[in-house]
Amino acid sequence: MKIHIDLDCFFVSAERTVDPSLNGKPVAIGGRGDPYIFSDENSRQDLLIDNTGSFVGTFFHRYQGDDLAQYIDPDGRIRGIVTTASYEARSFGVTTGMSIREALGRCPSLIIKAPNMRLYHRLSHALHDFLLERIPMVEQASIDEFYGDLEGWVEDADVPEFNDSLRHAIKRHLCLPVSIGAAHSKYIAKLATDEAKPFGCRTLLPDEIIPFVRNIPVEKFPGIGRSIQRRCREYRLETLGDLLRAESLVRSWGPYAAALYERVSGHDIGALSLRAPRKSIGISRTFDPVFERDELRRRIAILARHLAYAIQRLEVYPTTFTLTLHYLHYPKAHQSLSESRFFSERRFRALALSLFAKADLHPQGALTHLGLSASHFSSQTHRVFSLLDYEADLHEQTLDNAAVRIRNKHGLDMLRWGNEFRSKENSV
Repeated sequence: MKIHIDLDCFFVSAERTVDPSLNGKPVAIGGRGDPYIFSDENSRQDLLIDNTGSFVGTFFHRYQGDDLAQYIDPDGRIRGIVTTASYEARSFGVTTGMSIREALGRCPSLIIKAPNMRLYHRLSHALHDFLLERIPMVEQASIDEFYGDLEGWVEDADVPEFNDSLRHAIKRHLCLPVSIGAAHSKYIAKLATDEAKPFGCRTLLPDEIIPFVRNIPVEKFPGIGRSIQRRCREYRLETLGDLLRAESLVRSWGPYAAALYERVSGHDIGALSLRAPRKSIGISRTFDPVFERDELRRRIAILARHLAYAIQRLEVYPTTFTLTLHYLHYPKAHQSLSESRFFSERRFRALALSLFAKADLHPQGALTHLGLSASHFSSQTHRVFSLLDYEADLHEQTLDNAAVRIRNKHGLDMLRWGNEFRSKENSV
């Protein structure tokens, strides 16, 4: 059987491991667009590149001081959203994605905590290692989700007892509550976990799958995207039971829909795999509307420095670079460029600024979001680098390596480019 292990309210549960006084209380972890990364002061950014998932990016601000104060602007406005809410908070109607302002309105006693991503990553690694000692094969799906393959390790009849023992062992050794679902299909096991929450177990045998999924809404099944959901609405297929009864119709939608049908029915068990190699890395920030192009170019230079550091730490050579812009009143815009050369921070910064010049289709419009990404690593694309630029690129790589050593020791803000600082005339 396959099992799906999901950490219950992970970020809150993690905070409770270091502060037991939070147990039994309504707690929420806040999230907001990072207002510090663009500061002239030290932005205290942590680079965390091991895990992915909802609300899990590459760089995180190290919060200090009062937690709630991080979400209150000087004008008194409460900013940010809830990224995780405890079950005690959910009983008041507090949900993920809700604004902190609304959450406090629904639950005045709500305790808001700023995220401690270093703690969350450390505990996620600890759980991964804990599982590997007890299960032959473990797949980490995200920072708070894991799959395990018990085939040939635990008899089907013994799976419920094994899972129950496992969740209690995790709670005892790591102080983290988990819920576990089990089925011959990893996709159905994930659905079983949802029903088992909080801190429960659910095992589904093959003849139990159809009755179990019958009344589950279509959109709850992992892997059903917007296009399939739209088609289901068109044909009034509201539940997975409706979808299973319309086999011929669903299969007529193409190979992807046919494969999805196999998953929903439990026929496609889904093989577990070790984590696939990273194919891209990016950094993005959302902020209040900014009109000034000099300020936007300054912010792009800052994002380029941060992303360059992450690329150097990963020891990869991306060959495609993309800049994404979100306007306040215009459609989104993006621009990409590919090159086959060794990576250089200086050239990357210039490249990012040139992408902005090409992508900024509405130079009078305000921007609210900047995103910069790098992909198509040379180890995966097997592109041949330019020999004409080899000597120059090798020299810049030597300079970059020296910069990385300094930043590793003294912090990412120790070395910055001159155009990252605001002039007094253009300060915002």
